[in-house]
Amino acid sequence: MNPSHCDVLIVDDEADILDLVREILSEEGYNTRMAMDGETALQLMEERAPTLVLLDIWLGKNHSNGLEILDAAKHAHPQLPIIMISGHGTIETAVAAIKKGAYDFIEKPFNAARLLLLIRRAIEAAQLKRENRELRLRLGSVDRLLGVSDAMSQLRQTIEKVAPTSSRVLITGPSGSGKEITARLIHARSKRAGGPFVALNAANMAPERMEIELFGVEGEGRENGSVGRIGAFERANGGTLFLDEIAEMPMQTQGKILRVLVEQTFERVGGGSQVQVDVRVMSSCSRDPQAEINAERLRGDLFHRLNVVPIRLPPLRERREDIPELVEYMAQQFSTASGAPYRRIAEDAVALLQAHDWPGNIRQLRNNVERIVIMAGGAAGTPITAAMLPAEVIDSGALLPDKAEGVETLTRLLDGARLMSMPLREARQVFEREYLLAQMQRFGGNIPRTADFVGMDRSYLQRKVKSLDALPPGACE
Repeated sequence: MNPSHCDVLIVDDEADILDLVREILSEEGYNTRMAMDGETALQLMEERAPTLVLLDIWLGKNHSNGLEILDAAKHAHPQLPIIMISGHGTIETAVAAIKKGAYDFIEKPFNAARLLLLIRRAIEAAQLKRENRELRLRLGSVDRLLGVSDAMSQLRQTIEKVAPTSSRVLITGPSGSGKEITARLIHARSKRAGGPFVALNAANMAPERMEIELFGVEGEGRENGSVGRIGAFERANGGTLFLDEIAEMPMQTQGKILRVLVEQTFERVGGGSQVQVDVRVMSSCSRDPQAEINAERLRGDLFHRLNVVPIRLPPLRERREDIPELVEYMAQQFSTASGAPYRRIAEDAVALLQAHDWPGNIRQLRNNVERIVIMAGGAAGTPITAAMLPAEVIDSGALLPDKAEGVETLTRLLDGARLMSMPLREARQVFEREYLLAQMQRFGGNIPRTADFVGMDRSYLQRKVKSLDALPPGACE
């Protein structure tokens, strides 16, 4: 990180130390702020979170222990790197500071070069952690799968069964449904969890680069088959290689992958020596594999080698009952990542999110929740309502009727001219059918949960949806 973009807060009760450190940092281009007591330091942190804090362990003049300031600062800013300055304190005190979350400590009188090195390392480590958090947010949770639907329960059971084995897994499902997350979960629960997980997305790669990325390149002008570039198979040695969108790979490349699966060896591009690796291969396909085979975009023999354990991920529209939990989790994660106060997404907004078809599945939902968290109007701490949702969700034409919105929602669901041509009894039946079908879809066909929400007796609701033909496939009592 460029020092001119960094704001370092120096906290020490000795004016000469403050001036010395400020001078050292300013010469390197760092922006600095100073405080001589804990109260001022915490106030400055509240006004603007610094990039890093240099904090004296013992602020003697004000009888304020630096460890207490450390506790308060880490509580308010858990990811903030703090380097302790150990003057009057003992080594034991410095070690206690490390245990409380300090990045490191430096003793007085300190060497300027060592101080600058510690600051640079601390900022780089904090930046790396932040980038890793952001990456995990983009990928979703990699330690568990969210959702109460039957599909997610079955998926969790399948993962627990297949993960400890060495079997190959082919994951199918539409784009954005979580295929890579599923592969990562299987790897994390496998005996190879300590090894690397390498993902290669064929859909995002030029065909002529495919074999170089997979197998690497032999070193040019060197002896003993030295490596010029390591490929994905070698990077994944001892771990798992995830081949995302296998049908997007050229047929010639698919043939070479097949030989690797059979022989457990391969040749680097431009080389002649055999390279042996120990890799578990998982793969994915967004389209129907059999259709891809028929269209000659996927080799049938490779498919059968990869498809030892098939896993299908349903589109989000088939598990709408999972959306409330997903939305809550995503909203909390994005609030944490952005530093914005957490705002609950109100029930009417969640209902609209459940009603949307989400052709981009979880990825599209995540992007919309992120936008909602960042862009929604209203005061901090107030719920985010349906009116604050993105226009494409509000105007999707798939809105769920709400008990308090009858007429307005009915006109969205039904064409006005068609409605006006109906007798009252027929119009009421049409509305009831649309309303109950939408609510049943919202709760995944679960009659007890739907009945609780709409305020009907369960047996009466069951008779009603059957009489109106509003019972979706897979509905359960």
